[in-house]
Amino acid sequence: MGILSRFKDIITSNVNAMLDKAEDPEKLIEQYLKDLTADLAQVKRETASVMADEAKAKRNLIANQEEIEKYTGLAKAALAAGNENDAKIFIKKKQSLEEVGESLQQVYDVAASNSQKMRQMHDKLVTDLQNLQSRKAALEAKMKIAKAQEKVNEIAGATAADRADAALNAFARAEEKINKKLDEANAMAELTMEPIDETIAAEARYYEALSNSKVDEELAAMKAELGI
Repeated sequence: MGILSRFKDIITSNVNAMLDKAEDPEKLIEQYLKDLTADLAQVKRETASVMADEAKAKRNLIANQEEIEKYTGLAKAALAAGNENDAKIFIKKKQSLEEVGESLQQVYDVAASNSQKMRQMHDKLVTDLQNLQSRKAALEAKMKIAKAQEKVNEIAGATAADRADAALNAFARAEEKINKKLDEANAMAELTMEPIDETIAAEARYYEALSNSKVDEELAAMKAELGI
C-alpha cells in the first residue's frame, strides 16, 4: 500500500519546525496545505479498505476459534461415551483448524496493525492541517499589519512632511492674494466715495440743535401742565 510506505515520514515530520526555517513560509504553507489535503483524502479512502480487511480477518479468526471449541467439545463427548476413535477424529480436525488459526491470526495482526497506522496518519494529518490553517491565518494577519505599518511610515516620512509644507505654502499664498484683493476693494471704495459738502454738514448740525430745542420746549410745557 503506497500510503503506508510514507507512514514514517508523515508521523515523524514536524511541519512547524520546517515552516520556521523556511525563507518564504507563506508559499510553503500553501504547498503543505495542498499536499496534506491530498494525503488526508487518500488516507480516508484507504483506511476504509484496511478497516474492512481487519473486520473480515477478525470474523474469520472468531469463526475458526468457534470451530476449534466445537471439535474440542465433540472430542470430549466422544471420550466420555467411550468412543476413542471418534475422539481422535475430532482432535485431528481441531488440530487442523488450529493450524489454520495461526495463519488467520497473522492475517488479523497485520490488518489490525495497518488499521492502527492509518488511524495514526489520519489524526496526524488532521492536526497538521489545523496547525497550518492557524499559521496561515496568523501570517495573513501579520502581513496586513505590516502593510498598514508601511503606510503609516510613508505618511509620517519626509514625503508627507513635504506635502504638509507645500499645503501651508499654498495656504499662505492664497491668504496673501485674498488680503491684496481686500485692500484693493477698500481703496476703490474710498476713491469712489462722494466728497463731503461742508454746507450740508453744517446745516445738519444746526437742524439737530433746533430739533433738540423743540423737544426741550415741549417737554417743559408738559411739565408745567402736569405741575411738575
